[in-house]
Amino acid sequence: MGAAGLGGRLAAARAGALVGREPERAVLDRMLSGAADAPLVAYLHGPGGIGKSSLVRYAARQAEIAGRRVVHVDGRFLDADPRRLEEAAAAACTEPGAVLLIDTFEQCQPLEAWLRESFLPRLADHAVVVVAGRVAPDAEWSLDPGWAQLFTALAVRPLDAAQSHALLAARGVPAEQRSTFVAFAGGSPLALTLAASLPPSAPGAPWEPTGDVLTTLVERLVGDLPSAVHRRALEVVAQAYVTRESLLRAVLDDEDTDTVFSWLRQLPYIEATSQGLHPHDAVRATLEADLRWRDPERYDDIRVRISLAGLRAVRGATEDDAPLRVAEWMFLFRHQEGPDNLYNYRMHPHIEDTPLRPEDVPGVLRMADEAEGPASAAAVAHWVRRQPEAFRVHRCTGSPAPVSFMAVLRLDTPLPEDRAEDPVIAAVWDLVEATAPLGPGEHLGIRRFAVQPGGQQRPSPLMELISRRTIGEEMRTRGRAVTFTVFEDADRWGRYLAEAGLPEVAAVDLGGRRQHVFGRDWRRQTVEQWVQHRARTTVTPVTTWPATAATPGVGEDRPGRDAFAEGVLDALRTWHAPREFATSALLHSPLVPPGSPDPTADLRGAIITALDALPIDPAGVKAHEALTATYITAARTHRAAARRLGVPYGTYRRHLALAKERLIEHLLRRSATPSAPTPPHSPHSPQE
Repeated sequence: MGAAGLGGRLAAARAGALVGREPERAVLDRMLSGAADAPLVAYLHGPGGIGKSSLVRYAARQAEIAGRRVVHVDGRFLDADPRRLEEAAAAACTEPGAVLLIDTFEQCQPLEAWLRESFLPRLADHAVVVVAGRVAPDAEWSLDPGWAQLFTALAVRPLDAAQSHALLAARGVPAEQRSTFVAFAGGSPLALTLAASLPPSAPGAPWEPTGDVLTTLVERLVGDLPSAVHRRALEVVAQAYVTRESLLRAVLDDEDTDTVFSWLRQLPYIEATSQGLHPHDAVRATLEADLRWRDPERYDDIRVRISLAGLRAVRGATEDDAPLRVAEWMFLFRHQEGPDNLYNYRMHPHIEDTPLRPEDVPGVLRMADEAEGPASAAAVAHWVRRQPEAFRVHRCTGSPAPVSFMAVLRLDTPLPEDRAEDPVIAAVWDLVEATAPLGPGEHLGIRRFAVQPGGQQRPSPLMELISRRTIGEEMRTRGRAVTFTVFEDADRWGRYLAEAGLPEVAAVDLGGRRQHVFGRDWRRQTVEQWVQHRARTTVTPVTTWPATAATPGVGEDRPGRDAFAEGVLDALRTWHAPREFATSALLHSPLVPPGSPDPTADLRGAIITALDALPIDPAGVKAHEALTATYITAARTHRAAARRLGVPYGTYRRHLALAKERLIEHLLRRSATPSAPTPPHSPHSPQE
């Protein structure tokens, strides 16, 4: 077959593979047909891999079919030199009706003004131009009254779900695999095509993109980055629902935050909204999967920092804005299983969330009776009298009638009338007094009611709002020792609650209906620890409810030991992040003397003392070196630490695992003995 035949078949195959893009193709067709009202210059813009070059090839194919001369220029080879562009596009200045196609224009973006003002006016009669680049055109095209009539900007958007499925079908991907690919690709034709090129997964095995695919996607979607700080900023954007400058500052520790944030705003795959910065779905999915594959520890570290920043945002928000901040925090867990995707970060502007009003009470009682029966309605009536401030009511915007309600009670003393009027509360107090007694100044919280129309606590926008309000209450309330939440539908919610650290601790019969109580003891795992623990993808399970009547101390039982071990690892991970280190649960452990004037310094001293005690044998020496290189002198990655130590990566990981075990054991033994003064200064401490 001759070259011309091969080229024709190649062009035809590419044209046939183009899916969707009907609006863009319609504009290009009108331009190539010479329609009087068609623009003469079309500027295609969008992120890498979105399909701009496919549209440029479509224009070339249609122009050739129409018998028009095609002049193709690749911006990568112009070096932003106007003379090179003039030379490459010379034929478009001499041949009437020529079609000038300039692809990869972001590589010569500085030529944009020159192109508009100096070069394009010199094109031959009836010539048309298609420019394609990642950067949106500047405003001068539209502000100039002449160009405004001859120019159009076409933003190339991600494919929708139906178009994505069609592209995969054209590539021969079986129907049962397409949904997984579509969810990963976020409408990016490049990501879809690369996913379709992979061999199928083993039966029953979940599909995941390979390292080669991720590397290619990062190179094509994101391109070269100015520095490591810019890469870290993108990694934050990929994890957070919305990125504001304050979040970037919290995660990057003020490292060139204003400069980097301004850079992010200009990226073609970042959308700047009134709330903050959002990446395109394909870029988000690719960056997230790439970092998790490339550096799991840094992946978790970024998630932890975002989670802690989310906690601070919730605590600093107003009462009305707190659920919104909780929804943004919950985005971190969007891949974790819940009842019909509970972790939904959508807003619900059509629903108002307000305190209970006196005129709401009859409707609330009627709703409780219809949804959960007269016994539940009687308990609601009692608590409406006792703690009306505990209730929140939801109503549709513009309507005064309640459509659902919730109540989070705050209790510090078991009162006889509470026990008599509400059997669930009576059972909770019995449980607390037997297994987790409250200390002076402590209280318990219980999300006692969550009622919506039709009964059943099925996932819905109303239940999403109730969940957000409940989580926000836990994050914002100080002095809460234990917390509970009550669900009738334990089959639906039990697994999700257990994964969130709330095991089922009691079940109560109320008017013939089974009420299931889930609980946790915040004295075993603080809120700060919890949000960090939730953010990690691989964690040691922590038991958050005591199994015996004794109040557990560190090292007394397995749950206490697990929490202590998690605290040690948290302290190591945050060693060079003073703000996060200052939230360590170990600050309240026997490692820190009571009344210490500088608890963080004492904790650092205790850890360094234990670390320096490790080299008692050759294995201990290697363990000490591994821990020091990884956390104290802070190599950028685990692989960098292995290179610094001059050992294979597998050997390094064994040394590090041994080091963690020995350090935890040493600190546990120390915590079981009376506190000793710690060194006033350690050379290992970071400069603060």
